[in-house]
Amino acid sequence: MHLVKPFFTREMGARRCQTLRVICMDMWAAYANLVKEHAPQAQILFDRFHIVKHLHEAVEEVRRSEMRRLSQKQKVPFKRSRWLLLKNPWNLSNDQKQRLSTLVQWNLPIVRAYYLKEAFQLFWLLSAAQEGRRPLEKWMRSAMRSQLEPFKKFIGMLRGHLDGILSWTKHRVSNGAVEGMNNKIKSISHRAFGFRTAENFIAAIYQCCARLLLPGHLATIIKFNRSSFRTLRAGIHQQGVWKLERLSAEGRE
Repeated sequence: MHLVKPFFTREMGARRCQTLRVICMDMWAAYANLVKEHAPQAQILFDRFHIVKHLHEAVEEVRRSEMRRLSQKQKVPFKRSRWLLLKNPWNLSNDQKQRLSTLVQWNLPIVRAYYLKEAFQLFWLLSAAQEGRRPLEKWMRSAMRSQLEPFKKFIGMLRGHLDGILSWTKHRVSNGAVEGMNNKIKSISHRAFGFRTAENFIAAIYQCCARLLLPGHLATIIKFNRSSFRTLRAGIHQQGVWKLERLSAEGRE
């Protein structure tokens, strides 16, 4: 939170804040309060990624509850079914589609949860807030009738953030690219088992995420010549400094 406020006060400034029209964010109330304070004219849009994450958590909670309740024999068709139930149908292989068609024939809460999840996806195709509100309200009534407690909690979250969720139908803005970049940065640190200095970490981010030259004095550590490198393979020394291996015949010594 203490890192976000300076973005409005120092990076953006009052004048530029007044030019903001839409701000996409997760559903943490502190973020919304900052927007209302520094850019009250901007419309808040709650990120699709985080809404879908909450929906998937509801499906997974129902699945786990069912797995605890079913007998060992009844569990067999549902073992290793987590991603089968969460993936989009068009991303399933033929074998997965066949297995899913078998699972949905069971009259169990997890099957109802799956159908509710799929029905909710239609919301992202709607084109206006007026058009989106009615189908979303209809979906919430159906989910309440399902008597699935995780979905009741999900509906409570939706109702508390309804205007920001409906903004999607008008603006179609998402933080997907930013979330993808954050995940990639986390994986860089994970693969390297951490970095000794922030400068080394930043250098790794430059190389992996943007394929840019190393910043500052770190650029002098490695003589980077585009004509003599076809590809670069990066590794990490024990001291956390980048090691580059020349792979092209021209670059080999």
